[in-house]
Amino acid sequence: MAKAAGVSPTTVSHALNGKGVVATETVARIEQVASDIGYRPSAIARGLQNSRLNLLALVIRPFHSLDTFLPEGVDYFLRLAGAASMTAMEHGYSLMIVDDPTRPGVPLSALAADAYIVTEPFEHDPVLTMLQQERIPFVTVGADPARRGQFITLDEGIEHQAGLMFRHLEAVGARRIALVTGTDRNDWNLSAHHLMEEWSDARGHAPLVLALPEAAGETVGDEVLDHFFSGDPAQHPDAIFCLTGRHAAGVATAAIKRGIRVPEDLLVAGGSGAMQNRTSSPTVTTLDLHPEAVARTAVEAAVLLAEGRSVTLPASSVLATLNIRESTTRE
Repeated sequence: MAKAAGVSPTTVSHALNGKGVVATETVARIEQVASDIGYRPSAIARGLQNSRLNLLALVIRPFHSLDTFLPEGVDYFLRLAGAASMTAMEHGYSLMIVDDPTRPGVPLSALAADAYIVTEPFEHDPVLTMLQQERIPFVTVGADPARRGQFITLDEGIEHQAGLMFRHLEAVGARRIALVTGTDRNDWNLSAHHLMEEWSDARGHAPLVLALPEAAGETVGDEVLDHFFSGDPAQHPDAIFCLTGRHAAGVATAAIKRGIRVPEDLLVAGGSGAMQNRTSSPTVTTLDLHPEAVARTAVEAAVLLAEGRSVTLPASSVLATLNIRESTTRE
């Protein structure tokens, strides 16, 4: 790094640390070289860690594709972050929410935590790679699909979640269930897709699966119906399960506008619920993933890691439960 910038290691340290007297143009040149070569001030991060700040960091990876930190109607992340903050305080720690500690120009504080919680990591997630390389302790909520078993991971119980909803829909009359996932390459989307394939294969028909961007929210309704209700009517689904609650709300609204009765003609359900599912007409059945309990377990694991103690996580997180509403309630 110093050689690439044409300065001494001390000058690099002072420039990136904001210490000493370094000319403004020299600081700018060092920062540009650091950005060009992907340099990270790991020595600074390790120095901060060695002094134990009693600070945890929460990295919510789905924010990367949602384009907002406050998706309308979605309270899952607020519940998760709030419970994580309170649990951290109970253990004598503070908690900061970090957008993406790998992005260029990230503040040094983003690498200053004693341990990290990373929710819904992507396939080959660069955040996990960076934390591993820097030897910064972390726990994930949900696995990196490409590196299962390599990190300390809190299993979200996706098999239970999907199975719970499939069984409920089948119990109220569904025979051909369609699944709408998000497009993020995370364990939630990929495992649900795989489980849908297994469920359909066991019943002798091709899986009906469509992946749409999480950020599209309720606007996906018509696209979902156009996709699943074109072609042979015998192949049309009689139930649609959307992993995100906003997608489910959009599907229910679009169906009713087309004269498709919900739930009489089409059952509609959502995974992680949203406010729209509780207030729409009809209201929409969703899973409650109990993010408060997930957050408590993850924080307690992160505290142990921060203090250099061993961690034994439960085989799975708190199991999801059903909030059965009008969209899957038939006479």
